[in-house]
Amino acid sequence: MNATDKPRFEHDINIEPDLESTNIGNFVEVPFVDFSAQYTEERDAIHGCVDAVFSEGQFVSEKKVAEFESLIAETVGTSFAIGVSSGTDALYLGLRALEVGPGDEVITPPNSHFSSTSAIVQAGATPVFVDVLDDQNIDPDAIKAAINKRTKVIMPVHLTGRVARMDEILGIAQTQDITVLEDAAQAFGARYSDQCAGSFGRVAAFSAHPLKVFNAAGDAGFLTTDDEELAHRLRRLRNNGLHERETLMEWGVVSRLDVLQAAILIYRLKNLEEKISKRRANAARYRRELDARFIHMPPCQAREFNIFQNFVIQVDHRDELREYLLDHKIRTAIHYPIPIHLQPAASSIPRNDNSLARVETQAGRILSLPVHPYLGDGQIDHVCHTINQFYRERDRI
Repeated sequence: MNATDKPRFEHDINIEPDLESTNIGNFVEVPFVDFSAQYTEERDAIHGCVDAVFSEGQFVSEKKVAEFESLIAETVGTSFAIGVSSGTDALYLGLRALEVGPGDEVITPPNSHFSSTSAIVQAGATPVFVDVLDDQNIDPDAIKAAINKRTKVIMPVHLTGRVARMDEILGIAQTQDITVLEDAAQAFGARYSDQCAGSFGRVAAFSAHPLKVFNAAGDAGFLTTDDEELAHRLRRLRNNGLHERETLMEWGVVSRLDVLQAAILIYRLKNLEEKISKRRANAARYRRELDARFIHMPPCQAREFNIFQNFVIQVDHRDELREYLLDHKIRTAIHYPIPIHLQPAASSIPRNDNSLARVETQAGRILSLPVHPYLGDGQIDHVCHTINQFYRERDRI
């Protein structure tokens, strides 16, 4: 599929569809996400957050945001956290703070959301795309092969809520004296060898978009770091480049995390462990019930604690399966159907000799199944039965 082809599903172009869950015909509809269920569960608490913020009348207050930042730093295990207005801004500001710009190269995989590469381009640097492993995370050997004298940053993406192989990546970076910026947008709460995503690199960027496991009621993001000087500069860059109120130290942007989002995220942080546990239980049920003869599910390694931002299977006849599931009222998504290097906007990015074979193969086989914490066991059973039935019927043809 090319980037200019007309998408067959709304999810393919990142438009959120109507996700109301209802009984239709003989099937129970299985939504890909369920914001209505989340709101039903949280209604009183969310109303309380809104009332508190509006009663105080401080919508861009440093106090509430600082409270949020302190809790995030404590959770991730870093010295500092910096709230910003989106995950994309977090990536961009992280690169800016690291002095990444024209003439620099940033090594990253092309199977992420567009924003990963967009932040590099907006910073004035050149993305260097490398291939991934079976689990969709960046291949450390491919990183090593792509390094040259212009390489300034390695930006692994912890895709699907699984932390990349950070021990190997940090080893490569330290040997070559290269900085690591973690794109941890999908991985808040994930761990690798008992260390939290966002605590490995010099700086990490997170998203709290509504579709994330740890989600705001709109766009929001944050960064984590142990570098005090870097944290100070990030706070300045997010606020126009201002030092105090009247002194402009550099040209920054307006990317402050607003107080309402901070208040909602503080509340939701209290329940995050429970939500992750439910997603992990749902993923385990999929692993037990899906027929491994037809469905490939990259295994979870002992050193990984995966939060399952997405539960991604790799299958033949993916598009036919997706149509079949939709006929059975099961919503799915593809993360992501067209790799970034094949997008029209990427035509101006210099191509290198790095093989991207696995990225391109996976793009035609990956399918994200519903894994949100409001699924019932019966819904997951329905998904598994329908997928198994699709392939068993094909196998008899």
